[in-house]
Amino acid sequence: MGLNRLLSSAIASLTGAGAALVLAATGTALAGSIGTGGLTSQPIGHYEFCRANPAECSIAGPDAGPLVLNKAVWTRISKVNVEVNSAIKPMSDKDIFGKDEVWAFPTSGMGDCEDYVLEKRRRLFRGGIPLSDLLITVVRKRDGEGHAVLTVRTDKGDYILDNLSDTVKAWEQTGYRYLKRQASTHTGRWVSLRDDNTLMVGSVRN
Repeated sequence: MGLNRLLSSAIASLTGAGAALVLAATGTALAGSIGTGGLTSQPIGHYEFCRANPAECSIAGPDAGPLVLNKAVWTRISKVNVEVNSAIKPMSDKDIFGKDEVWAFPTSGMGDCEDYVLEKRRRLFRGGIPLSDLLITVVRKRDGEGHAVLTVRTDKGDYILDNLSDTVKAWEQTGYRYLKRQASTHTGRWVSLRDDNTLMVGSVRN
């Protein structure tokens, strides 16, 4: 089956004309959903962040399902991605705090990847997107370095907001190996991401 036919079939299987219009207007690719496993360990940086900000990490509730993606939502997440990327100067935790793995809101206008994620998540939540669809995610880059991005779960698939790109991408397009992310039902818990995710981005395996 040709690529165009595959894409047409995928669009038709979502919400018909509405999905096609959103995807055409945004210029984005269709995304799949990242497969999740069971509960896993919390990153040390997030653990320390939660100790300092307990209210941020004690929000629990049922998973109401993925966010409905429409043109307005796409515009909002794209705008926040660009705004935060432009507003924050990249700087390592070592340079800012004198130690590694400090997750914090970038109040000084400087930060590393986790700080960009926290600020994007905060702004989008204030803009009406549920925290269950704004999930901090840990990945491994092509060079093997750990990295954090924000996953936005939608009914059209999972999309990634990244301080290394002003373009919001389908998760499969990033070239990252996906390791773990926040649970959708509790802001202080984390779930593993299944091995079949890494098979789809096998070129970045060690």
